[in-house]
Amino acid sequence: MKKNIIISLLLIFVFNINFSQIDRSKQPNSGPDPEIKFGTPKTFKLKNGIQVLVVEDNKLPVVTYSLRIDRNPIIDGEKVGVSSILSAMLGNGTTNIPKDEYNEEVEFLGASVGVTFSGGSANTLTKNNDRVLELWSDAIINPLLLEEEFDKEKTKLIESLKSDVNNIDAIASRVSSALSYGKNHPYGEFTTQESLENVTFQDVVEHHKTYFIPNNAYLVVVGDVTAKGIKPVLKEKFEGWKKGKLPVNPEPSYTENVALTEINFIDVPSATQSTVIFTNNTQLKQSDEDYFAGLIVNQILGGGSEGYLFKNLRDDNGWTYGAYSSLGSSRYGVSRFTAEAKVRNAVTDSTVTEIVKEISRIRTESVDPQRLKDVKAAYLGNFIFSTERASTIASFALGQRLNNLPDDYYETFIENINNVSAQDVKKAANKFLKLGNTRIIVVGRGSEVVAGLEEIGFPINYFDKFANPVAKPVFNKAIPEGLTAINVINNYISAVGGKSNLESVNTLIMKADVTIPGAPFTPQATMRQKLPNKSSFVIEASMQGQKMTLSKTTFDGERGYSEMQGQRVEFDERQLNENKKVKGIFEELYFKPEELELVSINSVNFQDAYKVKVTVDGKESHRYYSVESGLLLSTEDTDDNNNIVTTNYGDYQSVQNVMFPFYMELPAQKLEFKTSSIEINKEIKDSSF
Repeated sequence: MKKNIIISLLLIFVFNINFSQIDRSKQPNSGPDPEIKFGTPKTFKLKNGIQVLVVEDNKLPVVTYSLRIDRNPIIDGEKVGVSSILSAMLGNGTTNIPKDEYNEEVEFLGASVGVTFSGGSANTLTKNNDRVLELWSDAIINPLLLEEEFDKEKTKLIESLKSDVNNIDAIASRVSSALSYGKNHPYGEFTTQESLENVTFQDVVEHHKTYFIPNNAYLVVVGDVTAKGIKPVLKEKFEGWKKGKLPVNPEPSYTENVALTEINFIDVPSATQSTVIFTNNTQLKQSDEDYFAGLIVNQILGGGSEGYLFKNLRDDNGWTYGAYSSLGSSRYGVSRFTAEAKVRNAVTDSTVTEIVKEISRIRTESVDPQRLKDVKAAYLGNFIFSTERASTIASFALGQRLNNLPDDYYETFIENINNVSAQDVKKAANKFLKLGNTRIIVVGRGSEVVAGLEEIGFPINYFDKFANPVAKPVFNKAIPEGLTAINVINNYISAVGGKSNLESVNTLIMKADVTIPGAPFTPQATMRQKLPNKSSFVIEASMQGQKMTLSKTTFDGERGYSEMQGQRVEFDERQLNENKKVKGIFEELYFKPEELELVSINSVNFQDAYKVKVTVDGKESHRYYSVESGLLLSTEDTDDNNNIVTTNYGDYQSVQNVMFPFYMELPAQKLEFKTSSIEINKEIKDSSF
C-alpha cells in the first residue's frame, strides 16, 4: 500500500512539471553527496571476554547479531579440513535441544541463526528477540557434536573433493593460493582426501575446545535495541560460555612474488576450457593512505561489466562469459591481486596476451576523466545501497575496531573515494599490480593450449593438481605408423565383446543411481533401447514414499518428446531427424572410415588414449579410446548452445559377454551415474517408447 502511494505521488509530481522550462541541452547538476552516519557504537565487555558493540537503530522492529571469533589464521598441517568439518557440525541443535526440534522452532519464530567455526549470526523480530537469542547462544555454548554427524560431514567433504578432481576452477583456486603463499602458509594450505582421512572425531572436539572460546570474541548488535537494555540480556545468555586459554598463532607472513613473470601450467586432459588467473601478492591494509585508490584501480580494471577486462574479453572478443579482478586487503597487510577468466582452449594464449595488455594499460595510461567519474559513481552507488543492510553496518562497526580505523572512517568514505585522481589511479596500479612479478596460472588441456602459450615468451613451469612441480608432460605422443581411426574403432569393438556379440543385442535396459550435487535424494535413471532406433531415458526419485518422475525423454522411431516437471515438449524437426538417423545400440558398429580421423594420443584420466574425430552430417564430436585396453574413456559432443559436453566412462563389466561401463560422469554438471543393473535382449513392448 505504501509503495503504491509513493508511486502515485511521483506520477502526480512528474505530470505537473512544466517541461517547456527544461533546457535539454544541459545535463542536470548532480545533487549533494549523501551523508553516511552510523554513529559511534556503544561498547561494553562481558566478564568472559566478549566485547560487545551496539548500533542502535529503531527504524524497523528487527535485531541482527554478528559474532566474530577474533584469532589469527590457523595452520592445520596434516589435518587440513578439521575446521571445515567443525563448521559444518556447528549450529545443528544443542545438547539441550535435538537438531530437528531446534530447527523447527527457529523457523516457527521467523528467525535465522547460524554458527560456524569463525563465529555466527542471528536475525530476529524484536518481539521474538529473547527466545531467539536464547536458542542462538545455546547453540554457541552447548553445540551438539555427535560422532555420527562427524562421519556424515567428513564423507560429504571427501565426496565433494572427488567430484572436483577435474574441475578446472577448483584446481586453479587451490594451486594459485598454494603457489602464491606456500603450502605451509595459512592462506596457502588446502584440504585433500588424505588430510581429511587424518581427522578424527576427537580432533574436532579438541579443535572446538581450543579455539572456540569467548576470550577474543566480538559481538555486534544492530537494530531495535538499546545498549542499556540489551546488556543484562547478553550477560544472562552468554554467562555459561567459559573462558579458555588463548592459543598462540603467529600472524601470517608476507610471501615474496616471483622474480620475473612466469606461467604456471596445470594439465587437465579432459578440460574443454581453460581457467586463467593472473596473481601477485600485495601488502595492503584498509588504514593505508592509498587504499581508496586501490579500490578504484580494481573497479576500473575488472570490478564489473564496465571494466577493462570484461569489455575486452567478453564484449569485444566474445571469449568468455565474464572477466573480473580483485584486490584484497587485510589487517595483516598480507593479500593478493588477481585477474581471471575462463575461456575456450583455442583462445587461451590470446586471453593471456589481452590481460597483459589491459594491466599494462591501467599502469601506463591515465584513465579517461569521464570513465573515472562514472566508475566512482557506480562504486559509491553500490556502497550506499549496501549500508541499508544490517549485516553491512555490523561489518563496518567491527571492521573499524579490528583494523584500527578512525571513528569517522565511513562517514568520510564517499569523500575519500571522490578525491581519488587519475594520477592516484596510475600510482596505485603500479604499486599493487606487479606485472613484472606475476604468476599466470593456467589450468587446461595441455595438448591444445601449451604450444600457443610457449609463443608468448614467458617461461612455463609445470605443476600437478596439488601444486607439486612436475616435468613438462608429453601432450601428443606419436601415433604408431600405419594405425588408422578405423583400426582404433575395430579394437574397441573387439575389446567390448566382438562384432557378433554386439550385433546380437536387440534390446538393452540399464538402470543407474544418479548423484546430483546438493540433492537430498538419489534419483534412479532407467535407459531402454530397442533396435533399430527406439529409446527412452527416465529419471525418477522416491520422496515421502512416492515415486516421482523428474524427467523423461523418449523416441518411438517416428515421434519423440521430452517431459520435465509435468511439462511435455514434442521433438522439433531437427530432433526427429537426428533420432531417426540413429543406427542400433552400439554406434561404433556403423562408423564409416571416411567419417573418422585419428587426431592424436592424449592423456585422459591418467591413461593414454587415441583421440578420434567423428564427423557425421557435418557435425563433429571426439571420442577417446584407451591405448592399452581399447575401451572408450571419454566423449566430447556439442550441445544446442555450442557448448562442449564431456562424458567420462569407467568400471567396465561383462554382461552376457559384452563389456559395459558401469560408471558414467558428466564433470561440467557434476553428475555421476553408477549402474546397478543391465539386462540384454529382454522383451520391451513398443508402448514403452
